[in-house]
Amino acid sequence: MTTASNLGFPPLGAARELKRATEGYWGGKVSREQLLSTGAELRRRHWQLQRDLGIDRIPANDFSFYDRMLDTCAMVGAVPPRYGFTGQWVDPGTYFAMARGSQGKGRDVTAMEMTKWFDTNYHYIVPELERGQRFRMASAKPANEYREAKALGIDATTVLIGPLTFLLLAKTKGGAFDRLSLLDTLLPVYGDVLESLAAAGATWVQLDEPSLALDRTDAERAAYVRAYKYLASRAGGGKLQLLVATYFAGLADNLKTAVALPVQGLHVDLVRAPEQLNPLLAAWPKGRVLSAGVIDGRNVWRADLEKQAGLVERAAAKVGKDHLWVAPSCSLLHTPRDLDLETQLDPELKSWLAFAKQKLQEVVALAKGDRKAIESSARAAKARRASTRINNAAVQRRAGSVTEKDRVRRERYAARRKVQVDLPPFPTTTIGSFPQTTEVRAARRKLNDNQLSAADYDRFIETQIGKTIALQEEIGLDVLVHGEFERNDMVEYFGEQLDGFAFTEHGWVQSYGTRYVKPPIIFGDVSRPSPMTVRWSRYAQSLTKRPVKGMLTGPVTILQWSFVRDDQPRAETAKQIALAIRDEVIDLEAAGIRVIQIDEPALREGLPLRRADWPAYQQWAVDAFRLATAGVRDGTQIHTHMCYSEFNDVLRVIERMDADVISIESARSGSELLQGFEHYKYPNEIGPGVYDIHSPRVPPVAEITGALKSMARVLDGGQIWVNPDCGLKTRGWDETLAALKNMVAAAREMRNGNR
Repeated sequence: MTTASNLGFPPLGAARELKRATEGYWGGKVSREQLLSTGAELRRRHWQLQRDLGIDRIPANDFSFYDRMLDTCAMVGAVPPRYGFTGQWVDPGTYFAMARGSQGKGRDVTAMEMTKWFDTNYHYIVPELERGQRFRMASAKPANEYREAKALGIDATTVLIGPLTFLLLAKTKGGAFDRLSLLDTLLPVYGDVLESLAAAGATWVQLDEPSLALDRTDAERAAYVRAYKYLASRAGGGKLQLLVATYFAGLADNLKTAVALPVQGLHVDLVRAPEQLNPLLAAWPKGRVLSAGVIDGRNVWRADLEKQAGLVERAAAKVGKDHLWVAPSCSLLHTPRDLDLETQLDPELKSWLAFAKQKLQEVVALAKGDRKAIESSARAAKARRASTRINNAAVQRRAGSVTEKDRVRRERYAARRKVQVDLPPFPTTTIGSFPQTTEVRAARRKLNDNQLSAADYDRFIETQIGKTIALQEEIGLDVLVHGEFERNDMVEYFGEQLDGFAFTEHGWVQSYGTRYVKPPIIFGDVSRPSPMTVRWSRYAQSLTKRPVKGMLTGPVTILQWSFVRDDQPRAETAKQIALAIRDEVIDLEAAGIRVIQIDEPALREGLPLRRADWPAYQQWAVDAFRLATAGVRDGTQIHTHMCYSEFNDVLRVIERMDADVISIESARSGSELLQGFEHYKYPNEIGPGVYDIHSPRVPPVAEITGALKSMARVLDGGQIWVNPDCGLKTRGWDETLAALKNMVAAAREMRNGNR
């Protein structure tokens, strides 16, 4: 009988219980015991839900209080020395200090680096490894959570980040070396974990190895085979069966390696790469489990089950139903929890969608051959294709008429800079948002609940902007921002004002830690009915003689951070969004805004996972940004912002965007980024972030000055802007003001010649 399986479930909870408990623990309002109890209750509910839906293989250890890569660091004892960890098991204090940093009570430690998980908007904590790194089992979480599931009568599949993916995504500290040189030291700890699971009664372990779907060297492929031979020898004397899970791309030239692994099962992504099924089946070893990822774990569109059933039937004919698992393409971490919670969505649009719970129902329907569900799915797919709501002829005509001339500014950067805002050396600014306090969120909630009139809400926002402009002037910032108090999210806010977008009430998806977002749903052609930000930018500029930046989100980021329609190329949707942003940029300029920032933090994450596919993406992504920004006069300074990605991969692409100024995250990974600028001389202006806003610590002046001196060694002083590494929305006012005062003081030291 075909098995219905799942790779991972969103941990948040229907009422966002995990976020509230974790932040309550950080704030001292929730005890350690209460936090752990909330986690246990959420796991119980999620396991029970999956069992009730008919899932046969339910995952355990997919739950995390912050991040699964951080959990793996704890599991193998990879705790950087600065955290002073000496105990047997990694405690919550150490765990969260690694994620967020820690300051106070005689302790001041920075957080570990954070970056994007493959081509998603999820951020993971990057392991830090030293030459000669020692590992040991320092967390019993996998076995403990398996026992919790077992107590409920569930023989769960325990999920681990695989050892090769863990090493390949890690960063070396104290000098470069081959990360795979640590494999033989790491594997015994994985072996200990497997034996602990076997002793607990586990039967299946899923080892996530998405890195096997990327470009790999022969040495790396050989390391995969060697590693899994060892792990097979530690699988509880044959008690444990191992399943290697690949996703986000096809195996391609790694297929031979994947099939050669001495494991009992292999998961493949047949949504992103359905073309790999035929070569996979041709090479399939008899008696091995094939986990077929046929339900999209990355998007919210309802599957065409009739189409996907064809893949399932072909797989079953080769491997046999008893050795076939039907599953989502990847963990459902990247989708909202439950469509049933959405009571305000348009019924027609809602009939096209599936969230995590509904995707598991689709998995069960395919595994059990539920013809009624399959036929209902086919009708919904046909209705969506025929809907008149998807197409806008005027938008399509405008997009079709775009030429290269529309994407090119009048003069090159050097000529533009002479007629733009006059600023001192090392000009200071922020990235855009200021703290979204309880008061700000409460006012927005009252407006949405009709407890506050639109006029009163606008007066409230004006007050917040006025205070923030005054504070920035007092601190001494050179280029100001209005603070973005009217915005719920940097993508959702714009999507709410664009045609072709829809929104959810409860469609929360984890971005990092306790930061969750509600991605918009792009269901049709995109256009801008009216100005979106001009009013607030004009008001802020009226309060000061200093330049105030207009703040927009770029077309690629709006695309990447939305659930995108799957019925036309992403490049075409990006072009439509770019035209909408272009209209807003031109209106901001007409309103007297001399500096306009169009954020593109998602540019790097959009890169395809295989390098051979990079040029085509880079072309349309850069074209979209240039289309959005090239309509202004030379005197208008265009900024962009990027954060938490491997930017050394795209430095030359960033130059092609032709922004006058780019601000970029470097506080957690500064030395690596600066090494990139040593080898590549970026021609325009740049603001490498001088402090980490995702940590509550306040950096001292000397620390910021040190960072600026390091930058000045590889960049011309006239190029350098001074700014935090990201927006300040999630921070408190006290720490924000203290950090910005130190930042301005450091900039003044640099101006005074302390270089």
